[in-house]
Amino acid sequence: MRAAFVGLGAMGQHMARNLHRAGMLSAVWNRSADKARKLASELKVAAPATLEQLAAGVDAVVSCVSADADVLEVTRALAPGFRSGALMLDCSTIGAETARQAAALLEPRGVEFLDCPVSGGVEGARDAKLAIMAGGTTAGFELARPLLEALGGTIAHFGPTGAGQAAKATNQIMCAGIIEAVAEAMAFARAQGLPLEKLIDTLGKGAGSSWYFVHRAPNMVRGAYPAGFRVRLHAKDLTICHDMAARFGVALPVVERMLAEYIELIARGFGDEDISATYRLKAELFERTNIMRAPARDA
Repeated sequence: MRAAFVGLGAMGQHMARNLHRAGMLSAVWNRSADKARKLASELKVAAPATLEQLAAGVDAVVSCVSADADVLEVTRALAPGFRSGALMLDCSTIGAETARQAAALLEPRGVEFLDCPVSGGVEGARDAKLAIMAGGTTAGFELARPLLEALGGTIAHFGPTGAGQAAKATNQIMCAGIIEAVAEAMAFARAQGLPLEKLIDTLGKGAGSSWYFVHRAPNMVRGAYPAGFRVRLHAKDLTICHDMAARFGVALPVVERMLAEYIELIARGFGDEDISATYRLKAELFERTNIMRAPARDA
């Protein structure tokens, strides 16, 4: 199967490389053309000037872009180039309704659209261990399976178009609660003067551990938050969750609290930091009381 990749951001570059390793990548495209040309030159694949040209030369397009409007813009631009029977797999995190709109744009051309949002962060993208949640027809999912298996370690079909995004929204709500708890716990531990590296090593093997705690609590110890999953992007995802819940007349307390904290971080210039930067706000709770202690040294 000849595939193209659209959107060469922090995760997209790794995903494109994994398709290349699987022998399926034929072309790449990115809004900033220089980035596409550089990767295309390295991998010895094409970098067409337009999305229509990109779609015309492949059997499937995989996309990973930032926002709902981007997905619709990319889909409209790809549509004229697709042949009947082609596939589009969108790995962006968007609203379920947007996924259905994108599918409707391609249906008249006989193109299968699957919403395939992913979880696992930059590490999962790099190591081809992403969890992939798909929505679309069963036939389309089976056609897409070789591509999905090249990108992820856990692949599940949740139902019709939009179901993948509903599953991803569920994941993002869970992440919000975990982020909140880990940041709060680490600020509490620091205030107690505990040796934080030893704490991470010990609690990382306990019942309260999680991928997020093991991989992101060290950021909090160092006070450095290099972009893994950016604050502004999780804020965008939680806004989607907020809107989906609002259709039921429901407000989700964890989502609302996390959004408020993200809005503050973004306003203070931290929107492009990793979501572990939430620790900044939790640490300040203790600093305002003047009881924050220096962490104890490991014995």
